[in-house]
Amino acid sequence: MAQKPEDRAADTRMDPATLYREEIYTDRKVGTIRTLTPVRKDGTPDASRATVYVGEAQLLTSMGALPITFEIEAQSLEEAARKFSEVAKDAVERTVKDLQELRRQAASSIVVPQGGMGGLGGMGPGGVPPGGKIQIP
Repeated sequence: MAQKPEDRAADTRMDPATLYREEIYTDRKVGTIRTLTPVRKDGTPDASRATVYVGEAQLLTSMGALPITFEIEAQSLEEAARKFSEVAKDAVERTVKDLQELRRQAASSIVVPQGGMGGLGGMGPGGVPPGGKIQIP
């Protein structure tokens, strides 16, 4: 069912009760830590919610740099910086495993000729689609 235009507009509304102020810290060598400080709708700090620390690093691949983002469970910026390397390593390992799984799924996917698999209807000699072009969905 298609989404109504007014429903799509509702998806873009920000919730004033869940705002954060973002600050970025970097050592200019390894990566970046984003500190997300909860704030009230007037911009003052909201001590009732925890500060969130998000690490960012890049994994160099043959296709270029792949950004890796991961949450760091910490009570302070200093603790987040200390934990950065360990959490980044886990995030990179998880990303590599995910990429390997995606590659495996892509390699084992079955390519079905346009028009489906049923009989020879619309198929050329030997069950090959007419036109001599391989089509990948």
